[in-house]
Order: sequence, then C-alpha cells, then structure tokens
Amino acid sequence: MDIQAIIPHRPPFLFVDRVIECDRDRILAERTWRAEEDFYKGHYPDNPLTPGVLLCESVFQTAALLIAERIRLDGGAIEGAPVPVLARIGATRFRRMVRPGQTTRIEARFRETVKGFHFMEGKVSVEGKTALAIDFSLTLVAEGSGAE
Repeated sequence: MDIQAIIPHRPPFLFVDRVIECDRDRILAERTWRAEEDFYKGHYPDNPLTPGVLLCESVFQTAALLIAERIRLDGGAIEGAPVPVLARIGATRFRRMVRPGQTTRIEARFRETVKGFHFMEGKVSVEGKTALAIDFSLTLVAEGSGAE
C-alpha cells in the first residue's frame, strides 16, 4: 500500500511506516520511532519518550488508510476522494511508554458509520503489549475545504 498516495500526511508529520495487513474492517501497520526525530530533543530530553498525542496521531493516520481501503473495496476511486479527518476522540488510555528506537504496531478497527461519522477504535502496542487504546470517529471532507 502506497501510504503517501492515499493520505495527505508527509514527513515530518507522517507516523505510519508500512501497512502489514488490511481488510474491510481492520488494518495493522507499523512505525519505528527514530531517535533523531526533533520532538525527542524537547520532550523529556534526559529520558526521551514518544509524545502520547503522536501515538494517537499514528492511529488516526492508520484509520484514514482503512477508510480509503473501504472506499476502494466499495468501487470508489481513492484519488480525489474526500479526506478522512478527526471528528471526535473518546476514551483514551495510555498504558506504557514508547521510547526512541522502538517499533510499534498500530491497529485500527471499524465499528460503524452513523450520519457520515465513522466510529472506530485503535490500539498501539510495543513489544506485544498495549501502549495506547483509543476510541474515536472520523468524517470525510473534500480536500481543500478548510474543515478541521
């Protein structure tokens, strides 16, 4: 899956390195958090850890890939399709820290669509243990619409 052809995020704000598996309702991706990334210089520099908000963002980006796959499976074109954007964050639980150099597994699962909102759940794990669990929803907007 060509990530940059599907979602608009680019380095240094792209937090998905590769997709491992994907079907209609679930996607599994990976991200290696590199020690040279700028945010580590200021986020607990003597004991660096990955900011929780960036772990959340990695889930949201992975979920956007899943929504694109659902559009493709329904016969729609990904190119020019509306862009998934975050609409709501629900229950969020941080369970362990992610350190520079660690590779995380990022999972997003589709639950349901209600009135144009795609309700999902996500998880980030490191070394087989959950680092983050989150519930959220995305909605689709036309690219360049200014919606945030």
